[in-house]
Amino acid sequence: MPLRILINGAKGRMGHALAAATAEAGLTVGGAVDVGDDLAAGVKNADIIVDFSSHKATPALLELAVAQRKPVVIGTTGHSAEDKKKLLVLAAKIPCVWAGNYSIGVNLLFALTRRAASLLGPDYDVEVLEMHHRLKVDAPSGTAARLLEIILEERKLTAKALRHGRQGITGARTNAEVGVHALRGGDVVGDHTVIFAGLGERIELTHKASDRAIFARGALRAAQWVVKQKPGVYDMQDVLGLK
Repeated sequence: MPLRILINGAKGRMGHALAAATAEAGLTVGGAVDVGDDLAAGVKNADIIVDFSSHKATPALLELAVAQRKPVVIGTTGHSAEDKKKLLVLAAKIPCVWAGNYSIGVNLLFALTRRAASLLGPDYDVEVLEMHHRLKVDAPSGTAARLLEIILEERKLTAKALRHGRQGITGARTNAEVGVHALRGGDVVGDHTVIFAGLGERIELTHKASDRAIFARGALRAAQWVVKQKPGVYDMQDVLGLK
């Protein structure tokens, strides 16, 4: 029997992308719910829940999933650090993939960035550049924020090392800083570049998204993977075997 997917947040852009990708992957939409719908009934009739809804809905979703022992893939963002810490304890009771970006290419970019940051010393200056559509309200993007976390971890730096754009007489660049630049315009789905600039050479790692379907395909790949796992919280690095 094809895996029955419950799409939570079905009326959003990702919900529509998931519905299309589910059919493309030969899976079945076991239910499609949104705000105001009967989530409990939808969970009961599905094999796994894929959630791209609202951070406010996550607690109730996880409680239902735990009660009915259903695996979950969570792509919803916006949780506070304190709330997420509590929710992860609940999510660990079932097989759960929780990631901020489900693009397979972006997750490879995360792994390559970690490898490059670990191999290239402080004499390679690091800058992160991202561009998104003109309607995006936050900066830097969640994906850029994760890239920065990886770089800071590998270089044993704190958030104080981040330089969000530069203006005026900034002085010479130091080895202990990481530049961050956010561009906005048009209908760009998402471009991310990590630059390692040394003396005489420059390495650039770039990912460009042109279709939101990549996130839906990645989430469904995570769904097919996590149904075979033991209870615990995983991310796309686990799904892709990149750890």
